[in-house]
Amino acid sequence: MMEKAGYVQRTNTRAFDSEGMMHDVIDFFILGTRYAIRRQDLAKAVSGRVFVQVEELTHNWNYYLGQTSGLAQVSVSGKALNIELFGAGNFTLSLASLRAVMYGKERIARIGKIPEVPSPRFHRIVNGQQKLGAVV
Repeated sequence: MMEKAGYVQRTNTRAFDSEGMMHDVIDFFILGTRYAIRRQDLAKAVSGRVFVQVEELTHNWNYYLGQTSGLAQVSVSGKALNIELFGAGNFTLSLASLRAVMYGKERIARIGKIPEVPSPRFHRIVNGQQKLGAVV
């Protein structure tokens, strides 16, 4: 079961990148940290299976895009946007709700955390595989 991890908000924010160029961004609040995806890149990602950068968003008189914190891509089914934050896990949100936020129909859309699948501890023994005994 997915747990709530944050939300996407349309705030009409414009942020400067490292080259001093101004970009329209969509704000992502995930686990108490503020991230942004450039609106043009997000439109490309929604229309096709393209990776886009998720960048940190800081505010110091103006908004500034920081380092790349993750990647986002439309899911294989085409119904969700999957976000992978480096070191923080995987997250998802409905593509329909994201489009509603992007195009002004809604103001907020919820983001859910994709639960991590634990790796199996024991492997099944296949027929023909040798068993080794251990003496302790």
